[in-house]
Amino acid sequence: MTDPKHEIHPRPPVLALDLGQKTVGVALSDELLITIKRLDSLKRTSWKELLRNVNSLIERFDAQTLVIGLPLSLDGTSRSAAESVQKLATNFARSLAIPVYLQDERLTSKEAREALRDQGYKQGEVEKLVDSESAAIILLDFMNSREERTVVAPASEESAR
Repeated sequence: MTDPKHEIHPRPPVLALDLGQKTVGVALSDELLITIKRLDSLKRTSWKELLRNVNSLIERFDAQTLVIGLPLSLDGTSRSAAESVQKLATNFARSLAIPVYLQDERLTSKEAREALRDQGYKQGEVEKLVDSESAAIILLDFMNSREERTVVAPASEESAR
C-alpha cells in the first residue's frame, strides 16, 4: 500500500487554504473534481488552533488532499511570506494524515475581488468572502494544472528543531 503522504496524484475531495495574516480562506472540491465550494473563512490565531480547525474540516468533509496557496512574488521568487507558508505547509504535512501540496497563488486576491464584484457582491460582502474566493481560485488552478505536482515533505524531527 502506498503511503498517502507520497502520492503524486491528488485524491478528492481536495481542501484548499489561502493563508492570510488574520483569516484563512477555505474552499473544497467535490469527489469528482468538478465543482468547488467556498467555505467560511477561519480566524487565524495560534498554530494549534489553525491545525485543529483544518483537521476538523478534513474530517467533516472527508478531504483526501490539502492544497495551500504559495504567495510568490510577481517575478516568481520566494520572499518572507512564501517562506512562512512553506514552513506552515511542512507543519501540516507532519501533522496530518493526508498529502499536502503548494499551489502558486499570485494575483488570486485581485482576481477574487473582481469575480465577487462581477457576481454583484457589495464592497463589505467582498471583503468577507475574498479569502475563501481566493482559496477557490487556488483550488481551481491546482485542479487545472498540467504541471507535475510535488507533495510537501514533512520535516524530519531533527530539522524541525
